[in-house]
Amino acid sequence: MMKKYKLTAAFLLIAFASLSWSFREDLFQVSKNLDIFAALYKEVSVNYVEETSPSDLMRTGIDAMLDGLDPYTEYVPESEIEDYKLKYVSTQYGGIGASTLFIEGKLFVNEVSEGYPADKQGIKPGDQIVKINGNEVKGKERNQISQLLRGPKSSEVELLVIRDGAVITKKLTRDEIKQPNVSYSGMTADQFAYIRLDKFLENSAQEVKDAATTLSKQQPKGMILDLRYNGGGILQEAVKIVNLFVGKDITVVTQKGKNPQKTITYKTYNEPILPQMPLVVLVGGSSASASEIVAGALQDLDRGIIVGQRSYGKGLVQQTFNLPYNSLVKVTVAKYFTPSGRCIQALDYAHKDAEGKTLKFADSLATKFNTKAGRNVYDGNGIYPDVVVAATKPSPVTVSIVSKNLFFDYANDFKKRNKSISGPESFQLSDAEYNLFVAAMAGKDYSYTSRTERLLSDLRTEAERENKLPAVKADLDDLRSKMLGAKKTDLINYKSEIKRVLETQIISRYYYDKGKVLQAFQYDKELAAAKGVLGNGPKMLAILKGEGEYKTIGNPAKIVTAAAALEN
Repeated sequence: MMKKYKLTAAFLLIAFASLSWSFREDLFQVSKNLDIFAALYKEVSVNYVEETSPSDLMRTGIDAMLDGLDPYTEYVPESEIEDYKLKYVSTQYGGIGASTLFIEGKLFVNEVSEGYPADKQGIKPGDQIVKINGNEVKGKERNQISQLLRGPKSSEVELLVIRDGAVITKKLTRDEIKQPNVSYSGMTADQFAYIRLDKFLENSAQEVKDAATTLSKQQPKGMILDLRYNGGGILQEAVKIVNLFVGKDITVVTQKGKNPQKTITYKTYNEPILPQMPLVVLVGGSSASASEIVAGALQDLDRGIIVGQRSYGKGLVQQTFNLPYNSLVKVTVAKYFTPSGRCIQALDYAHKDAEGKTLKFADSLATKFNTKAGRNVYDGNGIYPDVVVAATKPSPVTVSIVSKNLFFDYANDFKKRNKSISGPESFQLSDAEYNLFVAAMAGKDYSYTSRTERLLSDLRTEAERENKLPAVKADLDDLRSKMLGAKKTDLINYKSEIKRVLETQIISRYYYDKGKVLQAFQYDKELAAAKGVLGNGPKMLAILKGEGEYKTIGNPAKIVTAAAALEN
């Protein structure tokens, strides 16, 4: 026994010595290369034949170094700190409560937020902003516009706007603009509680808790947590949200890094407020990071049913470190693992192909893990839903109309012609009104190049290269002519899709962001599927227990087969 103890101690001593040596070697390499970089930076700055900007040289060097890692490791100079905090930490800023967009070099108000200065002072979508506090907006960048519009609460800002050809001066007093994490919560018509969480910034867990507590008093048949389009945020907020639905002292997520100090297990530390509430979580291809921690933990613990499409697959954890002169760096310090032990990271940033493109982990190489009830789940490539709803891909013509802001123009014109409309829950554009939209598109450029047209162009190029163009030119021209003819009827062929997007633009002119959420419920396939699951007790139980077809979630063999079928 003593011999075995001595042997174990010896192994530990060797391992510790090896680790210490490796650590010292790393420090030496860091110190050595810092000296080289500093010397090179100095010599280039002093001796280069042309004038150089020391700041620009350093920023180029920093960006090049970090670009070789992953897109989440980034340097933030002092000038960008406020924007960084608004994006990753805080949900409030001093401003007027209006979003803007550029159209052909001109700055227009896109939407206004209900109850904030822009709304109170009659700023309207479609107003063209010419000057901000006497500063011409022409030629300015987006960040410069933001800096001019933002400022301390109670400070004043003067806008010179053009509306219907008339020049108007508007004086506004800035307020504290709050962009809540929970953008909407309420009861559906069929008595389900719905909470839409857009981000995981400060107080997001408290906002979800407040919404869930309020809605639970109305005796809902179940709760739907919508994490679609939620790109994540603060990991600890995700843990707190899971804790609303699962018991105390349960592992939600574990992060593991190269540095042992970055290996941390996060557990729930409160009693849940809704331990028995039937729960569905909606996810999609844009659900990432903290969204995937919540969805993955609730799936692994068999506490909620995941509905939608496979999530983005960001299994990395970042931490910020302060740097000199009020700058900072955000560094990927660890990977995170859900309660079953899986990491759902989709992209392998450590390996790239011959062209420098980041590789994706293959489904065929996925490792199987088990949920608390023994269901099979897999690592890599995001959270696969228990109930899959096919994603709706917009048509090229719809994308073109959106990108060229033609919906924006028509929605503004509609508001001028219609002082009021029906409530957002029931609003739909009439066929007569849609025909007016089609008529308004006459002469407008919403052209696009379809995939078929690109293939035809490639085929023509290849035929020309092989000296076979004369033989096939007539056929290619005929196909191109037919394609152009088919595109002329796009506004009719894609009527239902285009109409839905146009309705969303119009509804925001009357009922703001809340109206857009409510109006979209009419067409929401994922929401309908979620309610279908919550309304079917036996199916819910079968999914959570892993009975029959629900034993395996996201079977890699089936996914690979389905992907191959789509490619063929």
